[in-house]
Amino acid sequence: MAKKRVGKFPKAFRQMAVDRLNQCDNIVNLAKELGISRRLLYTWREKLQPLEGSAGPAANSRESMLRSEANRLKRLLAEKVLEVDFFKGALQQVEARRQQSGQAGAPASMPRSRP
Repeated sequence: MAKKRVGKFPKAFRQMAVDRLNQCDNIVNLAKELGISRRLLYTWREKLQPLEGSAGPAANSRESMLRSEANRLKRLLAEKVLEVDFFKGALQQVEARRQQSGQAGAPASMPRSRP
């Protein structure tokens, strides 16, 4: 019965794996190809590439692209929330003016044209 390898992988192998991780689209397949766990890849990346501020992984990695897309979508969502709040406030003002006029069901400001 063969013994399971106990100990660290060579640093060159770990660095190669992290470089491929940064370029990879399918991390699960990469981990299977290398014969290691996906979590181990992330652990190596954290140790070999310390985070520089909040920049995260290399700019060309899939994770970086996904983070930038998530940030873009968060900004877009925040803009839409502000728009909705604006229109809710405008609608409340219109409703308040209608209630103050006391003319529920009054005709619109301009009569409809008749054919």
